[in-house]
Amino acid sequence: MPNDFDDFVRKLQKEIIQNEIKDHNEKIVELCHNPQNWGKPPKEEITILEERQEGLKDYFLGLYLKIENDIIIKANFITDGCGVMVATASQLTLLITGKSISYAKNLKPDYLINALNGIPPDEIHCINLALNTLKNAINKYNNIK
Repeated sequence: MPNDFDDFVRKLQKEIIQNEIKDHNEKIVELCHNPQNWGKPPKEEITILEERQEGLKDYFLGLYLKIENDIIIKANFITDGCGVMVATASQLTLLITGKSISYAKNLKPDYLINALNGIPPDEIHCINLALNTLKNAINKYNNIK
């Protein structure tokens, strides 16, 4: 049975989400609150990994790829970054899963930004960290194959 406190919490949560959408956009907020491909998989499910810490806010990003026949069949991530970093890494994994190494290597910042329906200019470091981590992972993969 709802009470005044439950109503207060629901209203507050709704207000917070509305403010997040105003500051960013619905796509970023959705991926922040419901990230896809979050988590480090077991070792046997990882072909190559790259873990980096860099950028304006010194965020950590771990990217874990399972690759077969030069196709990324699974991509996972973890990060200690903000909501935009979570959304960016999540969107990155969605963009590269099922795609070739060549496709992933050539992914440009604008494509990731567009897939997120835009990104605040002061959060571009999240795009840079995601793509730098991906490129380093691909380079590692190409060096061991």
